[in-house]
Amino acid sequence: MSTATATPLETSTPVPASPPPGAGAPGGASGRVGPAGPRRGRRIAAWVSIGLALLVIGGIGGAASAVNQWAQRDALDPDSAGPGGTRALADILRDHGVDVRVVRDRAAASEVLGTAPATLVLPDAPALSDEAIADLAADATDIVLIEPRARTLDLLLPGSAPAGVAPDTAIEPDCDVDAALRAGAVAPGAVYSTGDAAACYPADAGSGLLVRSAEDGRVAAIDARPLFANEHLADNGNAALAVNLLGRHPLVVWYVPNPGDTDLANANPSLGDLTPPWVSAVIVLLLIAGVAAGVWRGRRFGPLVAETLPVTVRASETTEGRARLYARAGDPLHAADRLRIGALRRIAALLGLGANAAAPEIADAAAGRTGLDRRIARGILIDDIPRSDADLVALSTRLRDLEDAVRTAVRPERSPR
Repeated sequence: MSTATATPLETSTPVPASPPPGAGAPGGASGRVGPAGPRRGRRIAAWVSIGLALLVIGGIGGAASAVNQWAQRDALDPDSAGPGGTRALADILRDHGVDVRVVRDRAAASEVLGTAPATLVLPDAPALSDEAIADLAADATDIVLIEPRARTLDLLLPGSAPAGVAPDTAIEPDCDVDAALRAGAVAPGAVYSTGDAAACYPADAGSGLLVRSAEDGRVAAIDARPLFANEHLADNGNAALAVNLLGRHPLVVWYVPNPGDTDLANANPSLGDLTPPWVSAVIVLLLIAGVAAGVWRGRRFGPLVAETLPVTVRASETTEGRARLYARAGDPLHAADRLRIGALRRIAALLGLGANAAAPEIADAAAGRTGLDRRIARGILIDDIPRSDADLVALSTRLRDLEDAVRTAVRPERSPR
């Protein structure tokens, strides 16, 4: 494609250019938007405001966590009112005249158990050794394992072990244990192999409730998560079964395992156990604040500064540069479109057509004014497709001839001689 086919511009076009290093706006330092002092002061004030906001929000989050820490304990915690807690069961037992003591220390639990016949509610306690669990159980009259694992079952119900999970349907007790018979059907969750204990709620390879009675008391094992938790206590006979198992004595000692309450030398609490509950919320808040600060600092506020620069590029240079780009792209149709757009704009101005006139309308008007066939005019201005550089040069010539013909027809006194 030849660069000579591009339509020349009629006037010079100033193009902004970057000033040389060290050069600024006219007048040197006077070209700045404003003094550096106020801008720096605003930046400092903004960062101070963000820091204060973080401190205030962090304080509010810490206070909220401190207020709600008793309502958001772990699963099966009798002080928790959350869906996985067991506060509802503890309140029901108290309403029935049972004294429910929640202890989080093994020594305190042994001391309370020694005061009167009592039922020990014992969840899984991985921080205690076998000897510690056995000593704690020895002080209780009845023991209810509410989240038994294989080790605890082997210690307190020899011959029993986890045996899978029951279907999510209510199962009849099918045993001679009064607590289960009075409660009726429940959906037990985990099931256990029986050993020498009485088994209730049979399902697949195990039973949902194990009870071993002796002259000095009894030991029961049941999966309390799907039965005794606040969100499930009202289902089927769950509440009745819980009260029947835990309410045999006027005192219930509910031991809640504590990572710090251990007799194992290598049972060190994890970082998550030692971290206060409000730390996670503060970390998330700091991440959000960091992202917001990045977005804030990444944007440029206010209008751009306009500077008068002495660089001017001649119209012929921009025309030749664009022509070279078209030639390198090898797209004669795109170049022809640019030539036609310019010709249509100028012909429309010569014919007095509006700025919104369509290309077919301009072509028909040019044909009518010059006496040219409409199909020929439309082919020049719209339809003909150049396939090569030669076709593009020929189209450029025909466009120029058509524009000259329109100019001669409109302004005969200015026509070229």
